[in-house]
Amino acid sequence: MRNHEVTSKQPLLKADGSLREPGWSRSLLQEYDRNRISASKFRIKEWDYYLVLNEDYAGAFTLSDDGYIGLQSVSLLNFKEGWEHTETILNPFPMGRMKMPATSETGDIKYKDKRLSMEFKVTAGKRTIVCDFKNFWEGKPFHCEITLSQPPMDTMVIATPWKGKKSAFYYNQKINCMRAEGYMTFDNVTYWFRPETDYGTLDWGRGVWTYDNRWFWGSGNGTIGGKPFGFNIGYGFGDTSAATENILFYDGKCHKLDDVTFHIPKDDYMKPWKFTSSDGRFEMDFEPVLDRAAKISALVIASDQHQVFGKMSGRAVLDNGMFIELKDFMCFAEDVHNRY
Repeated sequence: MRNHEVTSKQPLLKADGSLREPGWSRSLLQEYDRNRISASKFRIKEWDYYLVLNEDYAGAFTLSDDGYIGLQSVSLLNFKEGWEHTETILNPFPMGRMKMPATSETGDIKYKDKRLSMEFKVTAGKRTIVCDFKNFWEGKPFHCEITLSQPPMDTMVIATPWKGKKSAFYYNQKINCMRAEGYMTFDNVTYWFRPETDYGTLDWGRGVWTYDNRWFWGSGNGTIGGKPFGFNIGYGFGDTSAATENILFYDGKCHKLDDVTFHIPKDDYMKPWKFTSSDGRFEMDFEPVLDRAAKISALVIASDQHQVFGKMSGRAVLDNGMFIELKDFMCFAEDVHNRY
């Protein structure tokens, strides 16, 4: 069944390390256990990625343990001035030493080296991002302390297998519409986040990936009609025949979508994009503002990323037929090809 919803609490993996029940759910019903994985520890990928965004600027923060490589990253983006900077620290063979929590609901993550100190804290109804990055850019430090509020609400969770690779799976949660409060400082400028208007998103991922993947992902949050509204769209990772990750959020409730297609200009990521949907419930025009482009090539690792921030305009339709009209809605959409 397309868009099969998982509704029972159960272990994520069977005894042979394959997924028990591919599909989507509104929370982390299926329980991730690293010890049940049958693939090599080199192939296990675990990460937490936060994006905090408003119309003028954004911060992105990653802590990850990807088996034979760890990737810790901070991005500062200034849309008004048209620049961004991303600083990434690679760690060889973390192999589980990061002790990434088995659930997004509890457990803190800490990373510290000579340049970077970063912590993701989880408390009841709140998430806090604290970061000190020495020599972040041009010898200048970056600092932030941001709190995201998470009242009881639906999220997007998907358990995805790969065809022909029984031990490979992707277990992913996207938490949209978390109101953001706090600040980032860099180069004597303070960037404030205010909960009345600004939001954060968590991309929580655990799994075993195949080596070569190209995916498309888009996400945005804002206030529509006085209520929090967000969306998550994407495809390209694994076998999504059981369910897609395309979903709308409005006032804490999710509204599941079918397929969404990214129409990206072939010659220039900064030209206008279009988004269409098989069920007619997500039809959008996208005007790019800034392309956070990054290329990494190190031995067996290669990554070509275009995370494009811009403004979405169009119409989304909730389960009850209600239209959500977007006009210059700040969000991002990305095209990423990774071999790692």
